Amino acid sequence: MPQIHLRANAGDYAPIVLLPGDPNRATWIASKFDGGLAAARRVNDHRGLLGYTGTYKGVAVSVQTSGMGAPSMSIVVEELLRVGAERLIRVGTCGGIGRGVNTGEIVIATSAAAVDGATRTYLHGDPYAPTADFALVRALVETAEKHGQKPHVGQVATVDLFYNPDTDYSSKWRSRGVLAFEMETSVLYYLASRAHAAGAKVAAASILTVSDVLSEETTSEESYLPLDELNQSMERTIEIALVAGTAS
Repeated sequence: MPQIHLRANAGDYAPIVLLPGDPNRATWIASKFDGGLAAARRVNDHRGLLGYTGTYKGVAVSVQTSGMGAPSMSIVVEELLRVGAERLIRVGTCGGIGRGVNTGEIVIATSAAAVDGATRTYLHGDPYAPTADFALVRALVETAEKHGQKPHVGQVATVDLFYNPDTDYSSKWRSRGVLAFEMETSVLYYLASRAHAAGAKVAAASILTVSDVLSEETTSEESYLPLDELNQSMERTIEIALVAGTAS
């Protein structure tokens, strides 16, 4: 019986799945598979959650839209795990808040503060540190460096609000060493860790392009990259994720 939202069965997705939030970006990633988009198999289009399976340099790989926010990511990851996904890489954007983090640069999240409601619902209020798979983070960092990038590596905060009116929104989290805000990573890391603890061979990581920066002087609206520049930066990030994700 197919999954409720992904309409997929075991074997429809490769063990390696890239997770962009944007369905257009999922199609973009699939176009980089061997043979291009025409050679990729569309696994899902239900509710606009586009998913494709193909190969990259001969290695089976899938891409699946996660949607925007932790609740949507939780649905997608729960169903991917049920059909056999093992290596999950979020490929998205973030708002930089750490000192020295600039637009167009890359953040690789070692962990994610669970400021979102979905992860906290899973945890029932228990303290917990959603953490990436070390080997997968290392592969992303090493691949980024081989591509001439110097990624920022550290903690992000997963939040529910893009437009947060609190005056100390960025300063509070910056003072705690958080590099960036984003909206999906904590629940991805929690679900992957839960599956791993239950005996499944599951690993997760997030690689993020800095689309904007937030500070006491700058807002997201003022700093958000023009789309052509954002796409150029995302091109690098996608390539890194594909290479690192499909490495043996």
